[in-house]
Parts: sequence; C-alpha cells; structure tokens
Amino acid sequence: MPLSMARAGETNYIKRVGGNEETRRHLETLGFVSGGQVTVISSLSGNLIVNVKDSRVAISREMANKIMV
Repeated sequence: MPLSMARAGETNYIKRVGGNEETRRHLETLGFVSGGQVTVISSLSGNLIVNVKDSRVAISREMANKIMV
C-alpha cells in the first residue's frame, strides 16, 4: 500500500520507491530507501510528516503515493 494510506503511529517498512529517476533520487536522499523503516507522525490535508532515519520529514501526498510500504 502507498505510504499515504498508513496510519499515524504505525511503523512500516519501505518495499519500493516509485516515480521517475529524479523523484526516486530525491526520496533516497531524504532517507526513503527499500527496506528502510518509516513511521507516520501526522497527516495534515493529505500531506504527511514522517519519521525516517531518526529525522522528521514533511512530504506531499503525491510523493507519499510513490512510496510503497
């Protein structure tokens, strides 16, 4: 399922990062890599605040839809 559908407080593991090459590279730079652990902190108007690699990152719904957990 896409990260945008994950519940707040749940710890999930990233299965796959989709999108074009530039988008995948950007998400990998932020810490979204296959096998990595990600926790949704909160969801505001579809945008997410997530905890990945011991840091909080805000991503849009479009980006969250490209991350499969």
